Amino acid sequence: MKKLQLLFLGILFLISNSLFSQRDRIEYLPSFDKAKLHYGFYLGINQNDFKVNYKTSNYANANISVTATSGFNVGLIADFRLHKNINLRFEPGLISNSKTLAFTYINASQDSIREIGSTYLHLPFLLKFSTNRMNNIRPYVLAGISYDFNFSSNERNTNDNSGGEFRMKSHNFMYELGIGIDIYLYYFKFSPSIRGIFALNNELKYDDIANSQWTSPVNFLGTRGVYINFAFEGGW
Repeated sequence: MKKLQLLFLGILFLISNSLFSQRDRIEYLPSFDKAKLHYGFYLGINQNDFKVNYKTSNYANANISVTATSGFNVGLIADFRLHKNINLRFEPGLISNSKTLAFTYINASQDSIREIGSTYLHLPFLLKFSTNRMNNIRPYVLAGISYDFNFSSNERNTNDNSGGEFRMKSHNFMYELGIGIDIYLYYFKFSPSIRGIFALNNELKYDDIANSQWTSPVNFLGTRGVYINFAFEGGW
């Protein structure tokens, strides 16, 4: 998370530096935003963990510690102009990351740790609200929803935590919010952005046995994460 924060500070520095250096500059790609449709791709990094809510009865001592590692994002962009300041974007991509769950209330060491590696098909539909262009920069905010398919969910695995397998749901829905800036260059538009991703549904698949020490205390387990994307868009 500290690495992502440092990278975000670097993006803020880039934005502020761009804002103060826009006087008397040549305007690149002057007709770029007039096109109804344009395409691009993005690369990025992410750090996901879980929001965990617990059932209040009989599980007062339950606590699950989540340790996340940084992952990567890669995908395509289709951008449709609805208005001079509003765009509809579809950004299908792949997201990969890993997390470690520590069930601190379980004494047996072999039962208290679960390693979760996740690869998602990420299908977001976003509305992009942009300011008017200021020479070669254009700040914006993003908001939207996404469908995520978890290839590593283990949902259909017949083994549960009693057999060492932590299971999650394959089909999930998220909402996301973000900010960014379009920087118009000679041949293409470069757009760094930072986003928050939040699960709408409970992603946990409960164990088959009643009163499972791993899943019974959990009322809700859902992804929350920070994504930093670097988009490259053109009239290709």
